[in-house]
Amino acid sequence: MEQNVTTVIDPEKCIGCGLCVVVCPLDTITMADGKAAVTGERSLSCGHCAAACPTGAVRVGAVSDEALAFRTFRMSRDWLPYGDFDTAGLARLMASRRSCRNYSDKPVDRALLEDLVGIGITAPSGTNCQYWTFTLLPERRHVRALTEEVARFFRKVNKMAENGLLRGLLKTVGHRALDDYYRKYHAVVNQALDDWEKGGKDSLFYGAPAVIVIGSKPGASCPAEDALLAAQNILLGAHSMGLGTCLIGFAVEAMRRDAAVKRSIGIPDEEKVYAVVALGWPDEKYVRVAGRKEPLIRYCEP
Repeated sequence: MEQNVTTVIDPEKCIGCGLCVVVCPLDTITMADGKAAVTGERSLSCGHCAAACPTGAVRVGAVSDEALAFRTFRMSRDWLPYGDFDTAGLARLMASRRSCRNYSDKPVDRALLEDLVGIGITAPSGTNCQYWTFTLLPERRHVRALTEEVARFFRKVNKMAENGLLRGLLKTVGHRALDDYYRKYHAVVNQALDDWEKGGKDSLFYGAPAVIVIGSKPGASCPAEDALLAAQNILLGAHSMGLGTCLIGFAVEAMRRDAAVKRSIGIPDEEKVYAVVALGWPDEKYVRVAGRKEPLIRYCEP
């Protein structure tokens, strides 16, 4: 992973407070003759130093403020201090977001989709690599084309799963995936394929007018976690904008196992897909948040 140093410090603006040194995770910056100086050979390009500098003396060339220049709303660039937010309101937003499976025909403006990507990339990433990728399907016709590709993949899988001899042979050598699929998913997927082919009923994306596919370029230290953290940001951001969302695991699986599905929407083979988000204007509403199953909580106390 690239860790090139792009940090620059203006000695005229630096007041020697040392705050940038304290927050630097790789000792890229040290104090020299009462001023901050770039002395390290590696950098995470996290921007901690620039964010902490009270005089604006530090600049990190690898990052751009334009990445967070939103088109549909204005965000203050002032840092929100620890504890300076309504925790109850945040929890309510999280609990209110639900998987939407009923959408109106109203299209989603491309500016909203791009702003959702901007919200997504405010998530943390392993070693701050930010190797995630976002492929936007902005119109219903694009979503329908992807639906057909995913359907093609599952037609093939269902045909294989219907072969009892093949399932049995694979089980004998320790590969139970096809048999598990047959027992858990074959019937419902078969029905969904029939509904799609005969009546155009969309049981995959539920008629959503847009989709965001989140992946990662090669080289990330924890690409799946990075993508899913960005996805959660997008889900919450979409709800705040009035949009409904739903994670589509079947589409992720199809792209993971058949590169042709990825290629159909312009994703190169070397990228891996970790989340597919259907989104659009919801044609459903609720009056209260739902409960959750009781979590397993344990303390480690020697």
